Amino acid sequence: MSQEPDCKPGYAKRSSSFEYVEHLRTPVQADTLSEKEQAALRRKIDLRVTSILGLFYLVGQIDRNNLGNANIAGMSVDLNLNGPRFSVVVLIMFITYVAFQPVAVVLVRKVGARVFFTSIAMLWGMTEISLGMIRHWYDLIPLRLLLGAFEAGVFPAALYIMSCWYTRYRLQQRIALFYFIGTIASAFTGILAYGVSQMDGLGSGPTWWGALSDTAESNTHEHEAGIAGWRWIFIMFGVITIAVAAICSIFIVDFPEVEMERKSSWAKISFLTPREARFVVAEIEADRSDTYAEEFRLRLYLQHLGDAKLWTYAVLFLLTTTTNYAVVYFLPIILREGLGFSVAAAQCLTAPPYILACFWMMILGRLSDRLRLRSPFLIFNNSCCIIGLALLGFTEHTPSRLIGAFLTTAAGSANLPSALAWQANNIRGQWKRALASALSIGAGGIGGIVGGTVFRTEDAPLYRPGIITTLLANGLMIAISLAMVVRYRSANQRVAGGGKPIEGLEGFRYTL
Repeated sequence: MSQEPDCKPGYAKRSSSFEYVEHLRTPVQADTLSEKEQAALRRKIDLRVTSILGLFYLVGQIDRNNLGNANIAGMSVDLNLNGPRFSVVVLIMFITYVAFQPVAVVLVRKVGARVFFTSIAMLWGMTEISLGMIRHWYDLIPLRLLLGAFEAGVFPAALYIMSCWYTRYRLQQRIALFYFIGTIASAFTGILAYGVSQMDGLGSGPTWWGALSDTAESNTHEHEAGIAGWRWIFIMFGVITIAVAAICSIFIVDFPEVEMERKSSWAKISFLTPREARFVVAEIEADRSDTYAEEFRLRLYLQHLGDAKLWTYAVLFLLTTTTNYAVVYFLPIILREGLGFSVAAAQCLTAPPYILACFWMMILGRLSDRLRLRSPFLIFNNSCCIIGLALLGFTEHTPSRLIGAFLTTAAGSANLPSALAWQANNIRGQWKRALASALSIGAGGIGGIVGGTVFRTEDAPLYRPGIITTLLANGLMIAISLAMVVRYRSANQRVAGGGKPIEGLEGFRYTL
């Protein structure tokens, strides 16, 4: 498709959707910005791109991960979630969560970021409210499937957009910031859930909306008046999600080349000046020369599945999330049933490990970008996870097991931005990057299925099967990372000796 004569040099022709279908014919002529202006520009991008997307991820994390909090707040009793039922409810969501990942990254290009993120957040917020109104445990299954479908787009689409806004060696600390915001949710979900659960008995509705009476016979199932506290957890968190989606909708920004050509709108807060937008696009072009998306063709999109790198990164992310989802879903239960803390203490003690994780991932993210290295930080985090899991699973003293929970939570959380930044650094092309994001996050959903099943309540208090599984996952990550380093170093040496370019771009080198 040729560029029309009336297009300005360096601009791509606008299609009927938000997708851009032409490569640059001439480099964007960017104005020079001073160091002070560049720093201010990056802060602006951090605020409007990473932070706003992080808020969507935050409410998504809260809505996805509050199941364990609701479970120990009375849901397990009211819905008779005995045996494997809780694990079934946990993992069923990941079927749709995984299946809709590749579709989501295409949709965000087609309909635009604002419509995409606002719509799916509103829909999963309404689904979350519905979870507080169910009568039987199996009613959770269709709603959790819907929740997985609506939330499927948040992480891969956000990662895809961020990888388009930042150069390769400024990316990990931004992914860390994005995940930092989501981790705050994990840190305080327990405390917030405990506070909301104190609304127990407020409101009115069908008699079965109330909590089971302590004096009720098991065959009569008498309920207290009002709405049960665990139901309020779902209802209030759903309301919060809808409110956040409505407020953030006017602040969401699109891809950089879209913002460069977009005119101001009354329904959207202004973002970059034309001069700043041109600078961003030119900077990305200089870094990897793939700012503009090719015309979408399904056959070409799926051809990227033949690149083994995409599958390797997907496996790495699967192994990472196996540990992380296990911690998210079962840390409150381990604290309650494994270590003997009260419900209130178990809810509140989930916060400190995630607070440590926030600082851990931000510090390592900054170091990784500065040193332009990814694998050493992955391997370091895996080693810390192995130590933490060993303390959690093979010692009997409460303090040592708590230390193990801190190490596992912090190092496992920090590995998420490390793995995603490594993937984004070594892949070029808009649709290839989109597919890589979808595959990795989709594989992470499979890791959620594994992590959601390997820690079983009947294995309390030591949870040996779950501990052994997550130990193996971290050990395998170390082995895969080392193998990738050997392969990438060999490819870089081949290019340095005049061999075939990497990813079709002269001067491109793999990040180790």
